[in-house]
Amino acid sequence: MTSGLADGMRERKSWRGRACIGALRCRCRRRFSPGARPLLAALLLGLLTACGSTPGSRVAVYQNERFEAGETFSRLFDAGVDATCEAARRALLSQGYLLTTVRPDAIAASKHFQPDGEVHVQIAFNVVCAPEGSQGKLATAYVSAIQDRYALKKSSNSASVGVSALGSVSIPLTPSEDSLVKVASETIPAGPFYDRFFALMQRLLAQQVDEQQ
Repeated sequence: MTSGLADGMRERKSWRGRACIGALRCRCRRRFSPGARPLLAALLLGLLTACGSTPGSRVAVYQNERFEAGETFSRLFDAGVDATCEAARRALLSQGYLLTTVRPDAIAASKHFQPDGEVHVQIAFNVVCAPEGSQGKLATAYVSAIQDRYALKKSSNSASVGVSALGSVSIPLTPSEDSLVKVASETIPAGPFYDRFFALMQRLLAQQVDEQQ
């Protein structure tokens, strides 16, 4: 008798469990319609992508700007602003740079290079001279150079000719319009490039002092 009662209770619990599971499935089906399933999948994919990417995987460019005193684009000279910028002007001219801006306290120049037949490089040089001290006998030259890289883009002309059997056929013509397209641009980092320029400025300043004496 007792075992029969226990079996009956177990069957009721099992039936209730199946009924609850069936009701839950019906609720889920009613709650998420077939049209909302693609949206739900997209949201889940976005969450997985966000969780998979670590915070340090992508470093912003400005994070590399440490503003350290040793890596500077400037040099202090034992001369006034006019003499310092004059030395910068002569240094650029002696290396084949074309002057674009000439002021007593600022110089801008550019130079073109072609390391490859289809690659063109341009360096734009900028120099600003600022006085140091109360008497104006010292000056600091701030220098930065930007390197632009261009690649040759070829676009051939073509003419469309109608052929009865084949329809319209495009025939390339021999003349082509080639154009340079900028593919990269960056400021040349501080280092030996500027050190050589500052050393040339120092030699030219020494020559100016000798000429005045």
